[in-house]
Amino acid sequence: MAYDEGLAERLREVLQSQRGISERKMFGGLAFMNRGYMFVGIVGDVLMARVGPEYYREALSRPYVREMDFTGKPMKGYVFVDPPGFELDADLSDWALRCHGFIQTLPAKKAK
Repeated sequence: MAYDEGLAERLREVLQSQRGISERKMFGGLAFMNRGYMFVGIVGDVLMARVGPEYYREALSRPYVREMDFTGKPMKGYVFVDPPGFELDADLSDWALRCHGFIQTLPAKKAK
């Protein structure tokens, strides 16, 4: 499955001031990584957002947001956001920076 390259470019612009961001193709899409953690990504034209457990319920209450369920089982702390939910640059920035902020609270991953 291809991912929306225009959305990828928009995310790159939002994240350009953040250090240590990398990209990895996964899930048939594109994931943005930092400190070894995936925090936001794209599958098709849908945004994957790792919001964490504290913001999870609130995120699900927002329009155009649904549970992320690759395997048929919802992944707690992750949501899918449909395109109308990040149409505005301010909304996309909010999602990306909120998710990036969440992974900053996680412990450092051990080097492989």
